[in-house]
Amino acid sequence: MKLIGMLDSPYVRRTVVSAHLMNLAVDHEALSVFRDVEQFRSINPLVKAPTLLFDDGTLMVDSQLIVQYLESLAAPAKRLTPTDPDLRGRNDRLTSIALAACDKSVQLYYELAMRPAALRWQEWINRVSNQLRASFVMLEENIGSTRWLCDDNRLCHADVTAAIAWRFAGHVVPDAIAALDCPRLATLSVAAEALPAFQATDF
Repeated sequence: MKLIGMLDSPYVRRTVVSAHLMNLAVDHEALSVFRDVEQFRSINPLVKAPTLLFDDGTLMVDSQLIVQYLESLAAPAKRLTPTDPDLRGRNDRLTSIALAACDKSVQLYYELAMRPAALRWQEWINRVSNQLRASFVMLEENIGSTRWLCDDNRLCHADVTAAIAWRFAGHVVPDAIAALDCPRLATLSVAAEALPAFQATDF
């Protein structure tokens, strides 16, 4: 299997980090949907990252579906979804909020960095910015006394996605979150980024 996309995408990075954490061997090919569009299109006509390319030439897109598939291949002890029903629900809820943060960061980046200034819609920028900030505040409010979001001893998918979302937003739209007071989320992100799986996928 090969995972295609750039690590500066939060969606690509969460799939590669998850594979590392679950001890799965997945080759990574760093192709950009912008700079390498023709090469990417030759592999996947959708030109969508991440793309998981199977050995038989078939493919899968959407980071959540890819992560779920990869987890089905992992040894039970290495899986990132908690087995306890309550913790699984917490993991899924917080992962969904962290994915919303990724979505809004990407939307805001495209609006500010790629759309010509004369065509920008300030009302839309304000809306997306507020949604982005709300997602991080919701994550901050849900961080409790455990080291990670679901367990003291091991990461879950919510940790991976929240840490990557915070780092990504700070990288591409720092002004949008500069005034946020999210010390626990920031601490979680720094702790995750220090782990080998994150260090191996730095951008």
